[in-house]
Amino acid sequence: MKHLHNVVLATFIAGVFTSVSPLCSAQQASAAVAPAAMSEGEIRKVDKDAGTLTIKHGELKNLGMGAMTMVFKAQDPAMLNQVKQGDKVRFVANMVNGVLTVSTITVVK
Repeated sequence: MKHLHNVVLATFIAGVFTSVSPLCSAQQASAAVAPAAMSEGEIRKVDKDAGTLTIKHGELKNLGMGAMTMVFKAQDPAMLNQVKQGDKVRFVANMVNGVLTVSTITVVK
């Protein structure tokens, strides 16, 4: 009987750790993936026909790129109406299917 009690207790404890383990792993994974850093820049050109923004920007830490002027695809075409040439902006750029793409942009006032 004592052996059966130990087996049931061991099974229960193993079940608790097994059910908690995926949660801990998910928390560790989400902690390891930091949100993309906002970068600063200035809009040099808005090309609505091409769906692009030319931005003179500082370092893009999440992409490992230094400061320069580049053309980015706007992930959402509505972004093209939110900014104009000369606007100072904060933005997030990512590589999407091999294309540098702005996923978030806000005008700095």
